[in-house]
Amino acid sequence: MFKHKNWPMVSLYSATHFFVDFACAFFMFGLIAGMPEGYICVLLYNFCAFAMQMPIGLVADKVNRNYLFAIAGCALVCIAYGLVFSPIFAVIVIGIGNAMFHIGGGVDVLNISEKKLGALGVFVSPGAFGIYYGAMLGRGSGFPAILAPSVLVIAAGLILVLHKKRGAYPQNAEFSLPHGSARLFIVPVACLFLVVCLRSYVGLALDFSWKGIGYLGTALTCAVVFGKTIGGFAADLWGLKRTMLFSLVSAALLFMLSGAPIAGVTAILLFNMTMPITLWAMARALQGAKGFAFGLLSFGLFLGFVPVHLDIRPPHGAPWPFALAAAISLALLLAGLRKAKT
Repeated sequence: MFKHKNWPMVSLYSATHFFVDFACAFFMFGLIAGMPEGYICVLLYNFCAFAMQMPIGLVADKVNRNYLFAIAGCALVCIAYGLVFSPIFAVIVIGIGNAMFHIGGGVDVLNISEKKLGALGVFVSPGAFGIYYGAMLGRGSGFPAILAPSVLVIAAGLILVLHKKRGAYPQNAEFSLPHGSARLFIVPVACLFLVVCLRSYVGLALDFSWKGIGYLGTALTCAVVFGKTIGGFAADLWGLKRTMLFSLVSAALLFMLSGAPIAGVTAILLFNMTMPITLWAMARALQGAKGFAFGLLSFGLFLGFVPVHLDIRPPHGAPWPFALAAAISLALLLAGLRKAKT
């Protein structure tokens, strides 16, 4: 495990990840939803928040000041709250702010993690809680909108202070893209990219018949969060391949039984265990361009969102497409890791 002195920074980035995604979800569902421009705003936000991480990641790799990107991201999310009178401009600003935070915080945590995945799993997990509770409170009434950006101002200040106090820590490698044959570069990158496209689509397209019953919706969100966290530590403990085989084979089997809530929730938890593995492996394949690696996978998230936004979904209630997605994800991950020789 990496040095214990770095856990405060990982914890702060992880908490800020929650608040950034909470602020963005609250903004979209509480302030933008229902406006005439709502449909195009959702598409624009997702494009800026996910697809724009690729060019932002390239810039971050060159600048090598990841914490400044995280702070700037928090600032842009706050600024967007004052631009709600111009919805399209506001969602562009808040989307780019979201992207900048994820690149800055994500690459810093990748550098801190070095050869381990536990911290990475902790960082990527809280976003699902942020989206869930931000959307829920945004749809309701009574939650003061000013609280979300106010917390982000505090979080940005803490990132700056903690960064200045913690001393030396791993930095970005000198920027470079790998050279060599497709077998050693293009193939693993393509495999890992397709895994994220699939995971994004499955996560958005899943519509269990029992999802809206009682606390089962919350249970699904918990499964996403804790699946990512557990996956990082499991990979450190058991190894990448054992974790992937266990999680995705089990997920495929349980998806076929997902008419039962406990099976469906467990399948989602297991399916999400490979998320930190995919990100870590992509960063290993592109060691001299971790920001670009992070952004490339985020672009995969956007591509997975597009068909769902266009209402292209599997047959309602059919479990086999999701079991098949888990099996394909396993094949792609094994191929990607083997070709990359990570």
